[in-house]
Formats: sequence, C-alpha cells, structure tokens
Amino acid sequence: MRLEYFQMLDAIVELTDEEIRTRAIVPEESTVFEGHFPGHPLMPGVLLIETMAQTCGTMVMAANGYERLPLLVGVKDAKLRQFVAPKTRIDGHGLLEHNGSGYAVAKAELSVDGKRVANAQLTYTMIKWPAEDLRGFMVDLIAGLRNAA
Repeated sequence: MRLEYFQMLDAIVELTDEEIRTRAIVPEESTVFEGHFPGHPLMPGVLLIETMAQTCGTMVMAANGYERLPLLVGVKDAKLRQFVAPKTRIDGHGLLEHNGSGYAVAKAELSVDGKRVANAQLTYTMIKWPAEDLRGFMVDLIAGLRNAA
C-alpha cells in the first residue's frame, strides 16, 4: 500500500469476471498519519472507501477486457465498522452485481482477521481510455498485483 500515490492494493489474490479478492498492508509510517492523528495513527475512512473502490474497479476493468476505464460515481450504504491501524493486513472482497449499459455496480467489503471493517455498494461509469499509455500502465499494474499474490 502506497498511500501517498493512492495505490491501495498490494496483491490480487483472486480475480474473475464476477468476483475479486485483494490484500493490502497498511504501512507502518506515512505522511498521512502525521495529521491523522499525531501519536495515534489511524487509516482515514475515506482511504478505506478508496481501497474498496480500487478492489472492485479492478474487477470491473478486467470483466470488460480492459476496454474501458471504470470511474467511481457512487458510494451507497457505506459502513465503517472498525478503526484500522498501521501494520494491519486488510483483505478486500468484491462481487459484481451489474455490468452493462455504460455502468457497473459492485458490493465491496474489507476485513481484518476475518472481521468486516468496512462495506459499501459502489457504482462506476465506464469511459473510453483518455490515453493508451494510461491503459497500458493499468494493465501492467494489475498484472504485477496478480503476481504479488
């Protein structure tokens, strides 16, 4: 997990067109924790939502053959159930509920030691890649995450 670069995932453990499992380790140190909170670092809730968004966005991208870029446009019924500290392993899980008509909907969940810490329903719009080099970067990044498992 590279918080400063918004690269939230360390590994893709499982990936199909309808389901994904990911893994991430919250870093021990990050400039994010200097202000959240000094002396008592906690993973910001918005970054937990981003972790779910990247987990399911990766699945949506793969399910569409990397032909379109999914952009998060909706977060529904989000629940942040437990604080997450540095050095914690987060397991992500996503299920695709709808894929078509220019958008996708997925259910996401994050867990720590088998206990759910966050969940939400996420909606993505699908756009054409703004640049081919961005598409190549994402394909390579996902391949690397799959190999990291």
